[in-house]
Amino acid sequence: MLDVIRKPLVTEKNSQLGDRGVYVFEVDRSANKLVIKKAVEKFFGVKVLSVKTMICRDKERFTRVGLQKKRYWKKALVRLAPGEKITLFEGA
Repeated sequence: MLDVIRKPLVTEKNSQLGDRGVYVFEVDRSANKLVIKKAVEKFFGVKVLSVKTMICRDKERFTRVGLQKKRYWKKALVRLAPGEKITLFEGA
């Protein structure tokens, strides 16, 4: 279940969401919302209210060899219960 969460996405925009109790993760493309919710609750020990997911893609890039393929990945926005925090994003 812990292989569902690939990595946390820490950007300036995502840190503004963190102030409102929403944290963003890159997750496995085959994972659904229930699996993501259970994985976050088990791994971080917090109460999750809702999960929103979206499929994202990288831009095509030109390399020396030619055109690089697009990479499709899944992003999950996890809203926590009021008063809950994930210390990984807080920097403490």
